[in-house]
Amino acid sequence: MTTPLLQVDKIEVVYKRVITAVQGVTLSVSDRQIVALLGTNGAGKTTTLRAISGFLGIDDARVTEGGIGFMGVRLENRPPHEIAKRGLVLVPERDKVFPNLTVAENLIAPVPRAGATEQRRQEEIVFHFFPRLAELRQRIGGLLSGGERQMLAIAAALMCRPRLLLIDELSLGLAPVVVGDLTRRLTAIRDELGIAILLVEQSAATALEIADYAYVMENGRVVLDGDRARLKGHQDVQEFYLGQTGSARRSYRDVKQYRRSRRWYG
Repeated sequence: MTTPLLQVDKIEVVYKRVITAVQGVTLSVSDRQIVALLGTNGAGKTTTLRAISGFLGIDDARVTEGGIGFMGVRLENRPPHEIAKRGLVLVPERDKVFPNLTVAENLIAPVPRAGATEQRRQEEIVFHFFPRLAELRQRIGGLLSGGERQMLAIAAALMCRPRLLLIDELSLGLAPVVVGDLTRRLTAIRDELGIAILLVEQSAATALEIADYAYVMENGRVVLDGDRARLKGHQDVQEFYLGQTGSARRSYRDVKQYRRSRRWYG
């Protein structure tokens, strides 16, 4: 059996030493795999991603139980720069780009010590996947559209030569046509560069178009996981996340006496 690239094993995350936000979360990402972490706002998705990437410290939080392994090395509670150097790079939900820097300056900001030859080589790779950014090299980051900022954030992460790309809320605030374009580009990045991707998404429909495997979170716990076909065909996923039951789309929180049956795990 192949060892996963990333293995998160029963982690618990506590904020301000008293508030448990994530409990018992286990997930894995294999080489060249796209994995989605799904759930509504507040389910614990971003906290899990921050635990993996090392950005919990800025929110006064820590992994208090369990472990996070990446390529065989334990990473829980290590600083973000150390984790990024090992090839695990985050595209955050907020503060995606430096608004006062140009596109070109944003691209070199994550790797300022790289040599000129290496920078040019990485830029060529980035512009292959995002040719629009080549046209906008001298534009200030704060003047980009939402879709262009998301492209730039992913491109800047690629400049770090990741083995695993962590993307928080790819589709948030973007038009469906832009999201569709971005997901196609992510698939191409995986296929051509062999980079694995862990994608946090509220939009299950978006994530399940490209994910090989997915986990559903509620209230800080993983309540369901499976491959794309299983989750797309799952009655509860269709009802609460895809809105495909023929009635108005509902959240599980809107159901007064929602009871999760054994079919979540069947």
